[in-house]
Amino acid sequence: MLASSGAVADTPARSTTAAAPVAAAAAAIPASFVVPAAVVPAAGPTAPAAPAQPTPAATPAAPGSVHVSVNGVDGTPSSSITVLLGITVLSVAPSLLIMTTSFTKIFVVLAMTRNALGLQGVPPNQAIAGLALFLSLFVMAPTIGDINTQAVQPYLHGETSFSQAIGAGEKPLATFMVAHTREQDLALVTRAAQRPNPQSAADVPFTTLAPAFMLSELRAAFIMGFVIFVPFLVIDLVVSSSLMAMGMMMLPPVMVSLPFKLLLFVLVDGWGLVIKALLGSYTGAGG
Repeated sequence: MLASSGAVADTPARSTTAAAPVAAAAAAIPASFVVPAAVVPAAGPTAPAAPAQPTPAATPAAPGSVHVSVNGVDGTPSSSITVLLGITVLSVAPSLLIMTTSFTKIFVVLAMTRNALGLQGVPPNQAIAGLALFLSLFVMAPTIGDINTQAVQPYLHGETSFSQAIGAGEKPLATFMVAHTREQDLALVTRAAQRPNPQSAADVPFTTLAPAFMLSELRAAFIMGFVIFVPFLVIDLVVSSSLMAMGMMMLPPVMVSLPFKLLLFVLVDGWGLVIKALLGSYTGAGG
C-alpha cells in the first residue's frame, strides 16, 4: 500500500520533468513566427502589363541657330519676362530721368534759386529733387500716356513684339525731345559724331538727340538762373554800399542782405513765379 502510494506520488514528478523540455522549446520560438492557417490559392494567372511606349527622340536644332521665346502660350509676355523687364527699367530709370525728361532743367533752376537767395542748405537737396521729380511727371504726363498707349499696353496684350514695342515707345519720347532741342545743338552733336545731316526730325538718331537735348536744357536752365540772380545781386550791391558808407566794413553784407532777399522773394511769390516759368517753358502757357 505504501509502495503504490509512492508510485502514485512519483508520477507527477516525472510528468513535470518531461514537460520542462517542451516548455523550453516553446519559449525558444520567436513571438513573430505565425503558422499560416491555410494557403489560399490565387484566383487565376494575371495577364502581363503592356510594355511602355518608347519616348521619341528630340528633334535636333539647326546648327548655329538659337531660338528664345519670351512670350507665353497665349502670345502675351510671361510673368517672369515682365518682372525682368520691370527690374531693368527701374535700374536704368535714373539715367532715363536725367537724359530724356525735363528733370535736369527744373532741378538746376531750383538749385540756382536757392543759391541766389544765399541759402546753402535750405531747402535741402532732397526737397528740391522731390519737387523737380513731381514737376517733371506733370510735364511728361502726355508723353508717358502716349508711350503707355502705343507701346506698353499692346506688348502686354501680345499684339506686338518686344522690338516693335521699343520702336513705338521711342517715337513719343523723341517727339518731346525734338520739340525742346535747338537746331544748333543738334548740328553740333551731328558734326561731332561725323554723321550726315538728317533730312527731318524723324531721321535724327536717338544717340544724337539725347546729348543735344541735354545741351539745350542746360542752356535754358542757365538763362533762367541768370534772370533769377539779377535782382538778388542788386540787393547785395545796395547792402554792401550802405555798409561801406556807414563804415561797418566788418559786418558781413550777406548777413544783412539775406532778410531783405527773403522778404522780396516772399512778397513777389517767388516760388510760384519760378514754377510757372518752368512749366510755361514746356507747355507754352505763362512764360
